Amino acid sequence: MEQYVIKGGNPLVGEVEIGGAKNAALAILAASIMTDETVTIDNLPDVRDINVMLGAIRDIGAVVDRVDAHTVRINGSTINAMSVDYEYIKRIRASYYLLGALLGKYKKAEVALPGGCDIGSRPIDLHLKGFRALGAQVDIQHGLIAASAEHLQGTHVYLDKVSVGATINIMMAAAMAEGKTIIENAAKEPHVVDVANFLNSMGAGIRGAGTDVIRIVGVEKLHKTEYSIIPDQIEAGTFMFAAAATRGDVTVKNVIPKHLEATTAKLLEVGCEVEEFDDAVRVVCAKPMHHTQVTTLPYPGFPTDMQPQMSVILGIAEGTSTVTESIFENRFKYVDELTRMGANIKVESNIAIIAGVPKYTGARVSAPDLRAGAALVIAGLSAEGITIVDDIYYIERGYEHFEEKLASLGAQIEKVSSEKEIQKFTLKVS
Repeated sequence: MEQYVIKGGNPLVGEVEIGGAKNAALAILAASIMTDETVTIDNLPDVRDINVMLGAIRDIGAVVDRVDAHTVRINGSTINAMSVDYEYIKRIRASYYLLGALLGKYKKAEVALPGGCDIGSRPIDLHLKGFRALGAQVDIQHGLIAASAEHLQGTHVYLDKVSVGATINIMMAAAMAEGKTIIENAAKEPHVVDVANFLNSMGAGIRGAGTDVIRIVGVEKLHKTEYSIIPDQIEAGTFMFAAAATRGDVTVKNVIPKHLEATTAKLLEVGCEVEEFDDAVRVVCAKPMHHTQVTTLPYPGFPTDMQPQMSVILGIAEGTSTVTESIFENRFKYVDELTRMGANIKVESNIAIIAGVPKYTGARVSAPDLRAGAALVIAGLSAEGITIVDDIYYIERGYEHFEEKLASLGAQIEKVSSEKEIQKFTLKVS
């Protein structure tokens, strides 16, 4: 089992380049099979989730040509199966996007009930409600979701709850339905907009993505395209918070500053300096950080995917802060691990009450999920002594060359796979 071993205490300084958005890429890869022509996608992040998704697409018969680490060509004309194997679904939840893509193109799809990080219940009922509204018959049996339709008919869908997954899945199916579809209370996240832009570049008729009402005029077929994925706002935010936690000075490049506004606002509140450029942000933390209140909300609110990283910062800020998690109920599983490093955090229902401590101390901790794993690495970077992070498989699902990028900023971090390597690292840095 691989681990990260970290010697904390070094301020991160320098420049780091951000990759493509994992959450946009997963949905765009699914949508790429909706044409029989070849689609080229670049700025793909080279992370585990992407490789699993490409495996699922290859498995149903599409031609997948990995041009290089960040570029892929996909041709869906050879698809011969409408059923996505459970092996893929249990590894990444986002493979459910193949439901909307296959249903839109072939009017038939079968996908296992999804897996992914265990951060709380993420019901798929809104997706199914949307498919049924478009005229599909949807059944769940033997752990599979089976959807089929003679033809899909444009309709009016109101989402009872803002859901990124449901918005994207319904949008994909509706793109090839007959007539007009309106999705109300739609998610506004940047990756929803990116998927809509991608579908439009293939000839879809989608308007209003990024607002809470998306209007779609269905088309009979989609055509080839070349498309570049937006930068990853969560990867960017993670490095911004790592700069703050280590009292560093980091310029995060290849970003869209507008997508980072909620993250930037909180860094300013705790006392960091943030400078914005056209496609970069610089975070400087020269003074002691102070407490604040945070509530996670759908975009443009503070992202739930940045909540563990935010808590790590507040854990070493002056005063008492609160973090309210309004999206996923299991998102505080990292608190016990952070407490082992000296944090003073009490969780009551969906609120974490964080009393700042002067510093963290190195410990052996375990990543409970993707974002919490990254947060524990940040804690280790700011801590006194040696931190070992186990289960980094989760972190590698969504961060490309994480330890290499951190090391380029001056972090003392290595990926190891044995106790012997840990001892070697410890001797080297002590």
